[in-house]
Amino acid sequence: MIERRTPLAAAALDPGADPVAFTRSFRAVMGHFATGVAIVTFLRDQKPAGITVNSFLPVSIDPPLVLVSLRRESRVTRQLGVGVRYAVNVLAEGQQALSARFSRSHVDDDPLDFEFSAGTPLLRGSLAHIVGRVVDVHAVGDHFLHIAEVEQLIQATEARPLIFHAGAYKRVRAHEPGENPGDGLDGW
Repeated sequence: MIERRTPLAAAALDPGADPVAFTRSFRAVMGHFATGVAIVTFLRDQKPAGITVNSFLPVSIDPPLVLVSLRRESRVTRQLGVGVRYAVNVLAEGQQALSARFSRSHVDDDPLDFEFSAGTPLLRGSLAHIVGRVVDVHAVGDHFLHIAEVEQLIQATEARPLIFHAGAYKRVRAHEPGENPGDGLDGW
């Protein structure tokens, strides 16, 4: 049996036909890929600093490498050069306010209680921390890819992850295999 699908609108997928519409469509389509949320922390002028990211991924197991993608215009992209140590703090569902705080261009002066590991600030309450040192930076399109060799892994707490999907924070609702989820689950 052959599945019949409605053809995609060619103008919405052709960057040459209408660049503005294509950019809008690209963002919308990419927003359908659910991601975890993390805050990259580091030292700036010997003080803890950070930025919220969802463009983070493992690159290699041997050697252990991770990648953080930041816009060229980002306020921190120049501070994460080769040799700089950063931590990826994988956020728990209850850390949405921290995500919002570190996504603004100006972070509040309200002090946070950081924990330090290998001289790198870590955010308490995160699911996990990945500490690495930048070994390479690549300019790609309108972003810089900051690749770090992992120096330390910390599994911190058991909780649900903070998820971002279709332009909003979402909650993970799961049930055990074979269990009837019932009416208590929210749909996407």
